[in-house]
Amino acid sequence: MAKSVSPDKGKSILTYRDEKIGTEWQRSAFDQLSAIIMEACPTAKASIKWAQPIWESAEGSMIYMRSAAKHLTLGFWRGAEIEDATGILEGDGERMKHLKFKSLEEIDIALVEGFVRQAVALNAQKGDPTKGK
Repeated sequence: MAKSVSPDKGKSILTYRDEKIGTEWQRSAFDQLSAIIMEACPTAKASIKWAQPIWESAEGSMIYMRSAAKHLTLGFWRGAEIEDATGILEGDGERMKHLKFKSLEEIDIALVEGFVRQAVALNAQKGDPTKGK
């Protein structure tokens, strides 16, 4: 049986944003969050994997983003390991946690940047989280 290939494979994250993210505030939030990620980790590689934008460090996947009708989700593969004194990270899984933004004004740049830096450090320490590490 032939392996199926995502129709979004090979697209840039900006093309994905323009085609898949529904509202203007979500596209603006996507751009702002993308900029925060790249500021915190200039060597991150952005691509489309698993039908969503993914940011990877040299050690593997660390952050994803996806949109829904009324929010934008920014997720962390090692989110359960990220120190979160605010308790803002959501998710019941053993590994992943995420933030849900319902408006552009909800984005706390310093907080998101701190989470991104932790995600980078955790990958550097533990390796690729998609490989069971």
